[in-house]
Amino acid sequence: MRILICEDSVLLREGLVRLLEHGGHEVVAALPDAEDLLARVAGTDPDLCILDVRLPPAYTDEGIRAALELRRSRPGLALLVLSQYVEERYASELIAAQGGAFGYLLKDRVADVGEFVESIERIASGATVLDPEVVAQLLTRRGRDDRMRALTDRERTVLAALAEGRSNQAIAALLFLSEASVEKHITAIFQKLGLEPDEGGNRRVLAAIAHLESTGGRPAPGAGATDHTAQMGTAS
Repeated sequence: MRILICEDSVLLREGLVRLLEHGGHEVVAALPDAEDLLARVAGTDPDLCILDVRLPPAYTDEGIRAALELRRSRPGLALLVLSQYVEERYASELIAAQGGAFGYLLKDRVADVGEFVESIERIASGATVLDPEVVAQLLTRRGRDDRMRALTDRERTVLAALAEGRSNQAIAALLFLSEASVEKHITAIFQKLGLEPDEGGNRRVLAAIAHLESTGGRPAPGAGATDHTAQMGTAS
């Protein structure tokens, strides 16, 4: 995999380079700021771009604004925002945007190097990977979603399991259903929530957020997910 890194901390930047190259990936560029990011992406054609949120010169939102610009100019490029901060408005825009796969992980919550590299590889293969803390901070508006009222009890149960980051196979095992039945329920959920098909698995994330908003962020009965990241694949 060809990876471009945009990170101002020299220690973290060089550490990521060594970690990724040790894992067999090619780092095509490692930039300290976003000034030449678009040109370097165009010149190196990476498969995945890793960006910090706050970059020179102002250390505010340069990185995530650059990610939005990349989403507009190169919609198929997989993006990973790796930061200490959650920029709620921009994160919502990136999740909702049509385009390639997307991830948003918090540096301080990355506890296992192997899981981190696996998350990067999942994003590159088309998954959307979010730290649960990112999802939690997106839930600043917890009004009742009228669309949720259209769901059947079974669809709500399936959606609750999906919101935990479970795969279709895991949901089927949890609810004693066939995978075909789970797929049918999830398709109905997407239709009732008005979520159009995409190539990055983002509507699974949006459906999960709709569920959490409607429940005030409370876990579903029997919820036991303890993963550091919520991972939503592309299967629907």
